[in-house]
Amino acid sequence: MRNHTHQISRKTLKHILFALFFIGSLGTPKASAFFQQEDQEQEIGFDQYKGKIMDSDSKKPLVFATLTVENTNISTISNTEGEFALKVPESMKEGNVIVAFLGYKNKSIPLSQFKEENNKIYLDVFVEMLGEVSLSVPKDAEELVRETLKGRGQNYFSDPTLMTAFYRETIKKRKKNVSLSEAVVNIYKSPYNSNKKDGVKLYKARKSTDYNKLDTVALKLQGGPFNALYVDIMKYPEYIFQEKSLGMYNFSFDRSTRVDDRRIFVINFTQKPGIAEQLYKGQLFIDAERKILTSAIYSLNITDKYEAAKLFVRKKPANAKVWPNKIAYRVDYREKNGKWYYGYSNVLLEFKIDWDKKLFNSVYSLSCEMAVTDWEKNLTNEMPKARDRIKTSIILGDEAVGFADPDFWGEYNIIEPEKSIESAIKKIQRQLKKSKNKAAGSPAP
Repeated sequence: MRNHTHQISRKTLKHILFALFFIGSLGTPKASAFFQQEDQEQEIGFDQYKGKIMDSDSKKPLVFATLTVENTNISTISNTEGEFALKVPESMKEGNVIVAFLGYKNKSIPLSQFKEENNKIYLDVFVEMLGEVSLSVPKDAEELVRETLKGRGQNYFSDPTLMTAFYRETIKKRKKNVSLSEAVVNIYKSPYNSNKKDGVKLYKARKSTDYNKLDTVALKLQGGPFNALYVDIMKYPEYIFQEKSLGMYNFSFDRSTRVDDRRIFVINFTQKPGIAEQLYKGQLFIDAERKILTSAIYSLNITDKYEAAKLFVRKKPANAKVWPNKIAYRVDYREKNGKWYYGYSNVLLEFKIDWDKKLFNSVYSLSCEMAVTDWEKNLTNEMPKARDRIKTSIILGDEAVGFADPDFWGEYNIIEPEKSIESAIKKIQRQLKKSKNKAAGSPAP
């Protein structure tokens, strides 16, 4: 029985986050990749608002807060510095933007009060007094999790849905940026009560790479948007909480909070002692009255670094040993007309590389995130043709064509870049421009 369970969990983990690639030596970066021309969309027909979301007391940025135009499917999310960029149709002059963050009171702000730049939004922590508790805590945390998983067909989207999403993946060596790839994708989302996999079509993509030395290897992430999409626990419970693995965890109640005036129980889970498999630990945020998962934050419980490495590393140099330090996930759901759906997810992978005959090791981190920015019912249940559908083996950095005009994304909502990424892109573009001018025999500006 133990051997059978081990095989199940290993297969599961191999598919939740596809693979790391360590491929050969780097060649000389090609300047043309950063200046390749794109089909540009004119920035007309919408207004863009930028700003920052912060805790009202500490003034600290709120990471991954959600902004949604009320009664529409238009939304975006704040970055790791709390900053956001929200695009809405130019014709939409009235309406409210709902700003939400787990454990905080929602804030409704009229569109007419937004400025184009420097909007500062402060949210208040939600504090629940004991006297306000109206729901008794369920006796069995595991049973609540099981009932939540069973109810996905009735509580989450039951119609085929076509979603537009923004995807970004970043690779860093220690704290230095190595690679950035971004894409707008169409997700052909099948109903939550269906076992049919989602289809993904790449609409636009761009990249910026090779502006730091990478030891002598190129580090790539296989799977692209699927890495973020398969973190959707309610659509793909088999990748973490399949029926046979639920009994391998201990579930317990932690505390409660509120989301949109609904009481949410926070449930801790961790693998049981004595289990050697590489499972997970983390927290589930469940609406106990309706039995709905609203968010989940969890990480791989690395009990054996050798086994964990096998799950993620496909190729590597012979003179290097690669160990995972941290593998972490997050998924957030949104609600519309009583039904919930996948809204945002992110993944962080941190690895240490031990080189033979080298005194110092290298530490790399890979992160990817995806946010749904718009959706509509897929009434015809259309799926992309096989030639247009991206494969789960995609390496986005190889598909993207380069960084171009800042208006590249047109009307699409994207996650605001971190300042460090923006600086790195500007730096490499200046360097490449100087090299280009020098090669042409003209003085660099």
